[in-house]
Amino acid sequence: MEASAVIGLRTMKMAAGGTGAAEEARLMVSEKMQAALELQTALVSGRLGGDPLADTRKVLRHYRGKVKANRTRLG
Repeated sequence: MEASAVIGLRTMKMAAGGTGAAEEARLMVSEKMQAALELQTALVSGRLGGDPLADTRKVLRHYRGKVKANRTRLG
């Protein structure tokens, strides 16, 4: 549910236009790339573990933290 709220907040910010919209779009893309890179690094370094269920939980926890930070930032 929190991800849906962030999507809505970002959409409203970008729909408003201006420099805030451009910055939010740039930030959205760079955050997604950074989060994926962090998980890829964890995977190849063995930090995820190897158990599919545990790995899935770690990935979800990773993204949940990113979403929570965005929710806080966006209000």
